[in-house]
Amino acid sequence: MSRIDLNLLTALDALLSERSVTGAARRLKISVSAMSRTLARLRAATGDRLLLQAGRSLVLTPYAEQLSQRVPSLTRDVEATLGRAEHRFDAGTLVQRFTVRAGEGFIDLLGAALLTRLRCEAPGVQIRFAPKADWDAQPLRDGTIDLEIGIVRASAPEVRTRRLFRDRYVGICRSAHPLMRMRRVSTARWFKYAHVMVSRTGDPENPVDLAIASSETPRNVPVVVPSYTSAMQLVRHSDWLAIVPRSCLGNAFAPDHAASMGLQSFDLPLAASDFHVSAIWHPRLDHDPAQRWFRTQVRELCEGAYR
Repeated sequence: MSRIDLNLLTALDALLSERSVTGAARRLKISVSAMSRTLARLRAATGDRLLLQAGRSLVLTPYAEQLSQRVPSLTRDVEATLGRAEHRFDAGTLVQRFTVRAGEGFIDLLGAALLTRLRCEAPGVQIRFAPKADWDAQPLRDGTIDLEIGIVRASAPEVRTRRLFRDRYVGICRSAHPLMRMRRVSTARWFKYAHVMVSRTGDPENPVDLAIASSETPRNVPVVVPSYTSAMQLVRHSDWLAIVPRSCLGNAFAPDHAASMGLQSFDLPLAASDFHVSAIWHPRLDHDPAQRWFRTQVRELCEGAYR
């Protein structure tokens, strides 16, 4: 291929279509003399005269007639192959499954809204939510998952991230819990009740649980569950308390989610910094037009849900 100039294909397409050096030059926005030189190069490359003078016009040689049936589609194929990827992307014809690793809270509160949003533009799209068993970045690296939604960890410095929304930890209890008779929940009252701890490993994981574990304050933790949604289910049927992200309790699309579950939230009596929930992906997907479109849909949905 080193001796082949693909620009000649575009010029050949114009010459065969216009059957005129002047017309082809006008179409490609070059000078007539430049097009004449290009025709000479085409003749040398093909070994055929291609266009011959016939009175005041040009006619195609038999070989050029054959080429005129193939070259237009071939030119379109080459331009589509070598053109920028985003110019070829059409969400309406997209048939693809996106695999997302996200917590149960995101799936419960935004999963349906996300799929509805996607399928409005791309009816052929499917989402697979993968279990969020850990923070291992290997599935991002090997392509097992396309996107992770969560807190950024330092285990994979090469990954790309984009903040989706700000979140914070709050306490929850069942509606009409005795604790809610207080104007402000004190540390002493908070520790008076048993706590449901959320942990995938069985050990304290979020910053509040870690702070309590490192203090000398005793806490009664009769049960550990792997997800915030499980903790919410246990709390609603008992006097136990739990710590969950505020985003698990509702958003603009589901403002009464916590109340509908019979739950109330309260500010924690311990200092708890805000944190960011982000979209996380591997850089090999940076410029893939379908992946970029998908990430935009996730970001815009979250911006609308957690203003």
